[in-house]
Amino acid sequence: MIPATFEEWKNCIVNDCKIKLTPSFVASRLKVYKAKNHPETKAFESLYGEQHLNNVIYFLERSAKEIAQGNTI
Repeated sequence: MIPATFEEWKNCIVNDCKIKLTPSFVASRLKVYKAKNHPETKAFESLYGEQHLNNVIYFLERSAKEIAQGNTI
């Protein structure tokens, strides 16, 4: 299942994948996924499509904002 909402995505990352949404993790993923020519970004887009890539970028940006506001994710 490809998560369609922020809450679904967050649940998948945090609970299913056991990845902590730390500032460094979020920043590193944003750096990669915003670089359209990065091999990892190209592979991700090839597998999941441009719309999901854009969704993940949005989810990561939202995570960064929540972290900056002192919210735990």
